[in-house]
Amino acid sequence: MRLELAFFGGSFTALNRDYMISLLKAAQPFISKGVIKGIRISTRPDAIDRQILSILKTYGVSAIELGAQSMIDEVLKANRRGHTAQQVKDASALIKQAGFELGLQMMTGLYTDTAEGAKLTAQKIAECKPDTVRIYPTVIMSQTHLGELFQRGDYQTFSLEKTVDLCSELLHFFEDRQIQVIRLGLHSTPELEKERLSGPWHPALRELCESRNFRNSICNELQKNHAVNKKCLLFINGKDRSKIVGHKKSNLEFFSSQGYNIQVIVDESIEKNSFKIAFADKE
Repeated sequence: MRLELAFFGGSFTALNRDYMISLLKAAQPFISKGVIKGIRISTRPDAIDRQILSILKTYGVSAIELGAQSMIDEVLKANRRGHTAQQVKDASALIKQAGFELGLQMMTGLYTDTAEGAKLTAQKIAECKPDTVRIYPTVIMSQTHLGELFQRGDYQTFSLEKTVDLCSELLHFFEDRQIQVIRLGLHSTPELEKERLSGPWHPALRELCESRNFRNSICNELQKNHAVNKKCLLFINGKDRSKIVGHKKSNLEFFSSQGYNIQVIVDESIEKNSFKIAFADKE
């Protein structure tokens, strides 16, 4: 599998133009030799124009990710993002027209934002027709504007439970529209461990969200079949077992609390990310 080279962690196209080009030039031998298939960059929505896109195309950039974060102007202003929702739309359109792969990044739990606001952001992001999306729940770090608000008692981001509820819904929303979610939650880093003041960070956040979506889908089937107090056989692919059982068996405990008697059976003929239910007892 051929690799991509990524310039992430900042606004690549907002760098000094000569320095930006020097970085792109340094990657050219690896592209010409077929070691990498292209270059992926991240940048700000207000740091994209036709001239920049022409330069990026010349040097083999294949994918551009924009830090949209929210599509609500009031939220962007409150969090000092320095760009507007319209600039996200305009930059996305230019990137698509120029033939690049488009990625959009959004955040949940920002200052003044709500769960409903995040869902609206997801809808507006989907309207931009990105190829990929990243979802980052807000983690409050020290020595930042949000950190100052938090330490004054003026701001608290979402809890882990609320984040899992929301992000599992967002994950389903994008996947239902064939938009690939390539990241959900932050990677663990020494800086994150040292500087985090608050926020719903979890090392396996995506798995928690996928597990919640499995739980919701299974519950819908059980409810349709009036399965309370029935013995249910749940057939799954072995690779999905941890997601269906849930973190520390949380899904099994939830099913039991709702009156469902479920026996999980691994069956490798079941496709990954799906399940079948049979009822051992008749009413």
